[in-house]
Amino acid sequence: MDRIRVKLKGFDVQVLDKSAQQIISSAVSSGAKTSGPIPLPTKIKRYTVNTSPHVNKRAMESFEMRIHKRIIDILSPTSKTIDALTHLQLPVGVGIEIK
Repeated sequence: MDRIRVKLKGFDVQVLDKSAQQIISSAVSSGAKTSGPIPLPTKIKRYTVNTSPHVNKRAMESFEMRIHKRIIDILSPTSKTIDALTHLQLPVGVGIEIK
Protein backbone atom coordinates (compact mmCIF):
# COMPACT_ATOMS: atom_id res chain seq x y z
CA MET A 1 0.00 0.00 0.00
CA ASP A 2 1.23 3.46 -0.84
CA ARG A 3 -1.16 5.44 1.32
CA ILE A 4 -4.29 5.33 3.41
CA ARG A 5 -6.87 8.10 2.94
CA VAL A 6 -9.00 8.92 5.95
CA LYS A 7 -12.13 11.04 5.40
CA LEU A 8 -13.79 12.65 8.41
CA LYS A 9 -17.28 14.19 8.47
CA GLY A 10 -19.03 15.94 11.30
CA PHE A 11 -21.30 18.76 12.40
CA ASP A 12 -19.04 20.22 15.12
CA VAL A 13 -15.73 21.74 14.00
CA GLN A 14 -13.91 21.46 17.34
CA VAL A 15 -14.74 17.77 17.79
CA LEU A 16 -13.74 17.08 14.18
CA ASP A 17 -10.36 18.80 14.58
CA LYS A 18 -9.64 17.01 17.86
CA SER A 19 -10.35 13.63 16.29
CA ALA A 20 -8.13 14.55 13.30
CA GLN A 21 -5.28 15.37 15.68
CA GLN A 22 -5.89 12.07 17.48
CA ILE A 23 -5.63 10.14 14.19
CA ILE A 24 -2.46 11.98 13.19
CA SER A 25 -0.78 11.40 16.55
CA SER A 26 -1.58 7.66 16.49
CA ALA A 27 -0.28 7.36 12.91
CA VAL A 28 2.95 9.21 13.67
CA SER A 29 3.56 7.19 16.85
CA SER A 30 3.28 3.97 14.82
CA GLY A 31 5.97 5.14 12.39
CA ALA A 32 4.04 6.52 9.39
CA LYS A 33 4.19 9.93 7.74
CA THR A 34 1.05 12.01 7.41
CA SER A 35 -0.19 14.92 5.34
CA GLY A 36 -3.17 16.93 6.42
CA PRO A 37 -5.74 17.47 7.78
CA ILE A 38 -6.94 19.14 4.60
CA PRO A 39 -10.22 21.03 5.14
CA LEU A 40 -12.75 20.51 2.37
CA PRO A 41 -15.56 23.00 1.66
CA THR A 42 -18.36 23.06 4.21
CA LYS A 43 -21.65 21.79 2.83
CA ILE A 44 -24.62 23.82 4.06
CA LYS A 45 -28.11 22.32 3.87
CA ARG A 46 -30.94 24.80 4.42
CA TYR A 47 -34.53 23.89 5.21
CA THR A 48 -37.52 26.24 5.38
CA VAL A 49 -40.61 25.08 7.24
CA ASN A 50 -44.04 26.70 7.63
CA THR A 51 -44.71 27.48 11.29
CA SER A 52 -48.45 27.66 10.77
CA PRO A 53 -49.99 24.67 8.97
CA HIS A 54 -52.99 26.47 7.43
CA VAL A 55 -53.30 30.22 7.01
CA ASN A 56 -50.06 32.16 7.43
CA LYS A 57 -47.85 31.39 4.49
CA ARG A 58 -45.43 34.17 5.44
CA ALA A 59 -44.71 32.67 8.85
CA MET A 60 -41.74 30.47 8.05
CA GLU A 61 -38.82 29.22 10.05
CA SER A 62 -35.38 28.49 8.56
CA PHE A 63 -32.91 25.84 9.70
CA GLU A 64 -29.47 24.93 8.42
CA MET A 65 -27.05 22.06 8.85
CA ARG A 66 -23.32 22.56 8.32
CA ILE A 67 -21.34 19.46 7.39
CA HIS A 68 -17.58 19.89 7.83
CA LYS A 69 -15.10 17.54 6.14
CA ARG A 70 -11.39 16.79 6.55
CA ILE A 71 -9.01 14.51 4.63
CA ILE A 72 -5.88 12.96 6.12
CA ASP A 73 -3.39 11.02 3.99
CA ILE A 74 -1.19 8.51 5.78
CA LEU A 75 1.88 7.83 3.66
CA SER A 76 3.88 4.59 3.90
CA PRO A 77 1.69 2.91 6.53
CA THR A 78 2.85 -0.13 8.47
CA SER A 79 0.82 -2.94 9.99
CA LYS A 80 1.08 -1.10 13.34
CA THR A 81 -0.56 1.93 11.74
CA ILE A 82 -3.50 -0.08 10.41
CA ASP A 83 -3.94 -1.76 13.80
CA ALA A 84 -3.85 1.62 15.57
CA LEU A 85 -6.49 3.05 13.22
CA THR A 86 -8.89 0.14 13.70
CA HIS A 87 -8.70 0.33 17.50
CA LEU A 88 -9.13 4.11 17.68
CA GLN A 89 -11.95 5.47 19.86
CA LEU A 90 -13.49 8.51 18.17
CA PRO A 91 -16.15 10.76 19.73
CA VAL A 92 -19.82 10.51 18.82
CA GLY A 93 -20.81 12.63 15.83
CA VAL A 94 -17.68 12.04 13.76
CA GLY A 95 -18.03 9.87 10.69
CA ILE A 96 -14.88 8.17 9.46
CA GLU A 97 -14.18 6.47 6.13
CA ILE A 98 -10.87 4.69 5.56
CA LYS A 99 -9.69 3.80 2.05
